[in-house]
Amino acid sequence: MAAASAAVRMLPDGGADDEERWLAEGIAGVQQNAFYMHRALDSNNLKDALKYSAQMLSELRTSRLSPHKYYELYMRAFDEMRKLEMFFREETRRGSCSVVDLYELVQHAGNVLPRLYLLCTVGSVYIKSKEAPAKDVLKDLVEMCRGIQHPLRGLFLRSYLSQISRDKLPDIGSEYEGDAESINDAVEFVLQNFIEMNKLWVRMQHQGPVREKEKRGKERNELRDLVGKNLHVLSQIEGVDLDMYKETVLPRILEQVVNCKDDLAQFYLMDCIIQVFPDEYHLQTLETLLSAFPQLQPSVDIKTVLSQLMDRLSNYAASSPEVLPEFLQVEAFAKFSNAIGKVIEAQPDMPVVGAVTLYVSLLTFTLRVHPDRLDYVDQVLGACVKKLSGKAKLEDSRATKQIIALLSAPLEKYSNIVTALELSNYPRVMDYLDNATTKVMAVVIIQSIMKNTTCISTSDKIEALFDLIKGLIKDMDGAQDDELDEEDFKEEQNSVARLIHMLHNDDHEEMLKILCTVQKHILLGGPKRLTFTVPSLVFSALKLVRRLQGQDGDVTGEDVPATPKKIFQILHQTIEALSCVPSPELALRLYLQCAEAANDCDLEPVAYEFFTQAFILYEEEIADSKAQITAIHLIIGTLQRMNIFGVENRDTLTHKTTGYSAKLLKKPDQCRAVYACSHLFWTDDQDGIMDGERVLLCLKRALRIANAAQQMANATRGSSGSVTLFIEILNK
Repeated sequence: MAAASAAVRMLPDGGADDEERWLAEGIAGVQQNAFYMHRALDSNNLKDALKYSAQMLSELRTSRLSPHKYYELYMRAFDEMRKLEMFFREETRRGSCSVVDLYELVQHAGNVLPRLYLLCTVGSVYIKSKEAPAKDVLKDLVEMCRGIQHPLRGLFLRSYLSQISRDKLPDIGSEYEGDAESINDAVEFVLQNFIEMNKLWVRMQHQGPVREKEKRGKERNELRDLVGKNLHVLSQIEGVDLDMYKETVLPRILEQVVNCKDDLAQFYLMDCIIQVFPDEYHLQTLETLLSAFPQLQPSVDIKTVLSQLMDRLSNYAASSPEVLPEFLQVEAFAKFSNAIGKVIEAQPDMPVVGAVTLYVSLLTFTLRVHPDRLDYVDQVLGACVKKLSGKAKLEDSRATKQIIALLSAPLEKYSNIVTALELSNYPRVMDYLDNATTKVMAVVIIQSIMKNTTCISTSDKIEALFDLIKGLIKDMDGAQDDELDEEDFKEEQNSVARLIHMLHNDDHEEMLKILCTVQKHILLGGPKRLTFTVPSLVFSALKLVRRLQGQDGDVTGEDVPATPKKIFQILHQTIEALSCVPSPELALRLYLQCAEAANDCDLEPVAYEFFTQAFILYEEEIADSKAQITAIHLIIGTLQRMNIFGVENRDTLTHKTTGYSAKLLKKPDQCRAVYACSHLFWTDDQDGIMDGERVLLCLKRALRIANAAQQMANATRGSSGSVTLFIEILNK
């Protein structure tokens, strides 16, 4: 016994080369004894066959190999044992030896490990002979295997038992089926083997020095399938119906999972349960299954396992719509929501990213199984807000990524931001994003609206929408816009401008409310943003003016009906904000656009006011000579198209325009502006002006300026550009 004990004593770890040498020695021992065993089998010498097979199996008693190398050695021996099993079966069939005697005979092998391998091999033949009930033999074998308590050797021995017995279980419809209770015996055998294997597997973690803990974890991970195969066998037993699964199988498995208190085993086995058993079983035993999660070790990656369960059940619902009533019946959403709450409560140190990931999975499940229940969706978002409450804005990039996934899911599902706007907790979740991510999310929301051409048609919805995209339309607290890339900033603001163009309602009153809401938000945007957003608002408002053309009324108070006058008031305020920043040229253009619209609505005082504002801007804000040239030609072109002004107002405006034209910096520019003014006195429309005398005056004035330009050119020996001016005046 002392010698045997020494042989199996745990030896110190060697290097990779030593391990290869030990493996080679073990394989050589297996092959040598297998050779003599084959010779004994060929000569029908049972005594020698048992002797050499026991010696061959003794090679598996080594403690020097890692699990990976031990598996190689085990497979060599396993292949030989299949041949020995066929010999035993042939011997008992011929009557050379009774299977009962053989079962007794192998128990005389000297060492426990070879004895149990041989016992399992003969046990397989014993069951197949049907000379004893399968349940009795299996019970005997699973109890006998307790003789090996070394974790690695015990695991492989029980794996061998599982392998040779899987087709011999007393299952319903099996040739080994016994009485009505036999199915319970089959389940009990597999469960008992699973429990013992799991105990051995967990014990491996606690053997050896602490410094090698990580290495042992990796080695154990390589062996996990040996344990998991038992659950696969259980799932394949025909007799395991929903009732038996609910009453016996699942509670026994979960009891072992929870009690083993090993994070690797708990994670793997929970994952196994979800993968191997049918979706219908999970749905009907949801409460039992979920009750185990809060009891797992804090270090277990619960979010991954729970997410897989929710994904699997949501796929089940999507592929079989007829089972949806069952989800409602078992209150799947409430159970998942409750379980996630308990898991988070049981693990106070769970990182934010873990909790948010769980809520993302729950939201995905909800959107796939209960897409019509917006209250469920809002409940998930609310639970996430509760978890985040008391925390500052998220700085963990992984948690931020999960929050974006959480917020994007409803947009992708409903293809309609209007639905998301009904979720009260949606903006509350967004509040936990940092400024940069808030902008990213705002762009995602706008892109969703563009992609689905969503029409947002009420002022309260637009109020909610602008609250969501506030990161784009105003400076956030602590934000540094100077750090933002100029191109990115332009793209963001252009997306807001496109969004404003998509806001529409056929009802004039509601459309006016929409414009007022947009105005309120964009005027808070700061000077850099106004140049992008104000033009969109102005042209949207002018579209409404065209629809209202012909309506009029006195504008008093806030709740007045939508009339052109009311809208022009709003436009005046809006453009005025733009003219206060370094964008006077843009403000001037917009004033002229509004003047044209007022002309079409027969609102002379309004049109005159817009022209007045344009002239003030020209005088006070536009100093660049090139900008002045562009501005004066715009004023001339717009004024020419105006037909609403009375004689006095028109004279005032044309006189100012001509005066500004003659004061441009360069003579050629003055000349061109002045001869362009001649068009103001001769228009071809029905009520047009045909004042030939003033046209002539303009052209003569242009000639005087051209002459002066030529004299200056001659004095400085300049170019003949002034000749071109005479030709242009002649054309006029």
